[in-house]
Amino acid sequence: MTVTFLNPGKSDEIYWVNATQSMEAAARSLGIQLEVLYAERNHLQVLTFARQLAARPRFARPDYVILSNDYATGPELIRILDAAHIKTFLSFSGISDQNERARMGAPRSLYRGWLGGLEPQSEDAGYLTAQALIAKARAARLTAPDGKLHMLVIAGDRSTTSSLKRNTGMHRAVGETADVIIDQEVYAEWNRAKAQEQSQWLYLRYPHARLVWSGNDLMAFGAMEAWRAKGGKPGSDALFSAINTSAEAFTALESGSLTALAGGHFVTGAFSLVMLYDYHNGKDFADEGMELTKSMFILFPKEELSRFRFMFGDINFAKMNFRKFSKVLNPSVKKYHFSLSQLMTRTGERK
Repeated sequence: MTVTFLNPGKSDEIYWVNATQSMEAAARSLGIQLEVLYAERNHLQVLTFARQLAARPRFARPDYVILSNDYATGPELIRILDAAHIKTFLSFSGISDQNERARMGAPRSLYRGWLGGLEPQSEDAGYLTAQALIAKARAARLTAPDGKLHMLVIAGDRSTTSSLKRNTGMHRAVGETADVIIDQEVYAEWNRAKAQEQSQWLYLRYPHARLVWSGNDLMAFGAMEAWRAKGGKPGSDALFSAINTSAEAFTALESGSLTALAGGHFVTGAFSLVMLYDYHNGKDFADEGMELTKSMFILFPKEELSRFRFMFGDINFAKMNFRKFSKVLNPSVKKYHFSLSQLMTRTGERK
């Protein structure tokens, strides 16, 4: 069984490296031959990779290609690969745009090789981090002279489904309050340097803002660096939230400079391999649904962070046991339970 993963991220970007490492661990335990191609955040490169895969001799093509709908490239990737009779699976970020959905149809219909997909419940990440950020700001009494808590939002991008859903969750948390005002929302394209630059003028424009919600960890770090540059102290006179499980994020959470952190969704690709493994071995995941959404995010209070580090150290993927999630290997499993919490509780079991 051969699988190629079209990784939209950079080969030195912690989140996408962790995603790849967890997929490699799953591939090892399931006996899958995995190929990973990094697009280095260049959405045109992903399309080039797809065309190259389609142009390979038939014997050299992978059985399956896992791809993400980052920057809305998913539909075109599916079209390219389906024409070459290569089966595809959407992971991490699906197709949410209604016009595009109408053109694509459902999996296995117009594009028969598009088998389905698996997404983390990205709204959870936005909601949990915003909710925790607001609660801590109230406790710290970081209200402005108007009696309100003023928030700045540094989002990812305007087209990736997971980015938009994280924003939706954040807005839901804010909408449940009467004392929080979003001063401005900007898009930093997941980039640390861009977030730092944007934050510099945001702080000048909104001097009473003391909450900064970010769509990932890198953008949060950029915003924190800009705050320090103006003499501020992150975690004290301004509070910051982030999403992702990088070592730098864990350190910032432990030191108190980062107030709220959610993560765990990097295992989405690994669980996608479990679903494809079962499909390949005669157990179609379609009986549960062709496009699944699972709640993979957890909020990391310090006690949960300590447990995570105890289990995995510096993200030690060699300890992860993915065989327990397969319906083929475990006939008693009737429904997929995919989450970082489940993986953490099952890792201690014998492989």
